[in-house]
Amino acid sequence: MHAQRLLPLACATFLTALGSVLAPAAQAETRHVVHPGESIQAAVDAAAPGDIIEVLPGEYPGSVLIGTDRVTIRGAGERTVITPGEPDAANACAAAGHGICVFGTAEHPVSDVRIQSLTVTGFTKTGVMGSATEHMRVRRVFAHDNGEHGIGQEQSTRAEFTDNTTDDNAQAGLFLADTADAMGASIARNHASGNRLGVLIRRGRALTIEYNELTGNCAGVFVVGDETKPVAGALDIRRNRIDENNKFCEGNPRLAFIQGSGIVLTGAQETRVSDNQVRDNRGESPMSGGIVMVPSFAGGPTTNNVVRDNVVQRNEPADLANRDAAAVNTFTANVCGRSEPAGHC
Repeated sequence: MHAQRLLPLACATFLTALGSVLAPAAQAETRHVVHPGESIQAAVDAAAPGDIIEVLPGEYPGSVLIGTDRVTIRGAGERTVITPGEPDAANACAAAGHGICVFGTAEHPVSDVRIQSLTVTGFTKTGVMGSATEHMRVRRVFAHDNGEHGIGQEQSTRAEFTDNTTDDNAQAGLFLADTADAMGASIARNHASGNRLGVLIRRGRALTIEYNELTGNCAGVFVVGDETKPVAGALDIRRNRIDENNKFCEGNPRLAFIQGSGIVLTGAQETRVSDNQVRDNRGESPMSGGIVMVPSFAGGPTTNNVVRDNVVQRNEPADLANRDAAAVNTFTANVCGRSEPAGHC
């Protein structure tokens, strides 16, 4: 591992010739360069807030635990590959089975960590996982073939998951949970295919899911609420392309099997679903169809949601389905062929 000093641009800027002086230098950042055969974790442990860790192309076995604010880990895209290493009980990330972790506490969340342009694959749990973070940004990450989620976080705020590819993970490609107020979290411009769920939001509020391409999963977007207060919802699901999510996933004691589901809301309230293209999602599950609302598995209603201006076509058994008889949801100006009950198209 090699460290280089990066001088801020201001340090190279001179004032005018009339007796001016060079402005005082700000705290210099350090760029740590990690070569194949070297330890990413050692670079993280040596990093101070604001430092950048450049990971060169190669395969790097071992989980990476980040607990320092404003650290950036940046690889070379698909050519920088992080895989499981030897068991390490002293590393909380490795012990949990994740690939890259950003772990803080409720009293001291880790803020403004960036993870960019690398591949995370083969972990028993989640490829990139955050807990107790603020403004964690994950961009251009390839997360595939992990035993749980591709990229996720819980009990955190202001996440940005953008331009990632999350394929063939056992649970969700992109996952956000247990955040009563996500404070503007964004899941945008990602591709998710071959997962159980393309995007899973569990007990989350106040976030945006937009411009994603979700195909070949068991379900494209799956929003889960229960009796937690405040109620899950207040989301914007908009401008996504959600096609052919027809993979079959077994059910469990709480949940029926999933297949052919475009967007599913269960227990979510006050969510806006707009301007999406949802096509060719087909199955025979109670949750199959284009845009589907079913009661919460904990008994709460899926209500006060608005579905408008979507193109929802060739989904089976229905393009739009409001299967919560006790709920009041609004369907307006959608292009579709069949609804349950009739009259929403």
